[in-house]
Amino acid sequence: MLNTDPGQPIKILCLGAHSDDIEIGCGGTLLRLIEEYDNLDIYWIVFCSNEIRAREAASSADYYLEKVKNKQIIINNYRDGFLPYIGSEVKDYFENTIKQISPELIFTHQRNDLHQDHRLVSDLTWNTFRDHLILEYEIPKFDGDLGVPNFFVKLEDKTVRMKIEGLLKHFNSQRTKHWFTDDLLTSIMRIRGMESGADVRFAEAFYTRKLLY
Repeated sequence: MLNTDPGQPIKILCLGAHSDDIEIGCGGTLLRLIEEYDNLDIYWIVFCSNEIRAREAASSADYYLEKVKNKQIIINNYRDGFLPYIGSEVKDYFENTIKQISPELIFTHQRNDLHQDHRLVSDLTWNTFRDHLILEYEIPKFDGDLGVPNFFVKLEDKTVRMKIEGLLKHFNSQRTKHWFTDDLLTSIMRIRGMESGADVRFAEAFYTRKLLY
């Protein structure tokens, strides 16, 4: 999936507006990449959190990145739901901090996500990183904004189980929400596996605006 110079680390940047977004959107793909490549540098950045959510996010990131030697986990405390209203501050964060990283691959929210925080992170990702491979992930939610993705990563059953177990184990604060269930989170990957025509049952789906090989 990734091409890089032999002996050089593959830098991956993961961006999530909220504490569980990265895991839901691309957790399975990250677990697969970690199994396939032993020279990853992963930068994991969450924008919105509070005291409880920050602890959950840090614990979850440690779970997913357990096998990664070189990793940087940053959990910010911007206010959930208010990113567009402090857009200049968030843009400064992108320009001053994230632009110092030159990754081979970036995971971010998809541009048509109806959640305002998700959409701003996506917009600023593209505004800041113009010469990078960007895969936009999807988050199922009440808004019903799932689209027609054009890039799929197939996942073995064991990887799907690891992804779901990690989410349910580390995000206790979300357990009361009707959508935060193993059957819903698994069903999205099952549908995308079917759509992709993969030789396995599950896949994660992404949106690619530009892809140069």
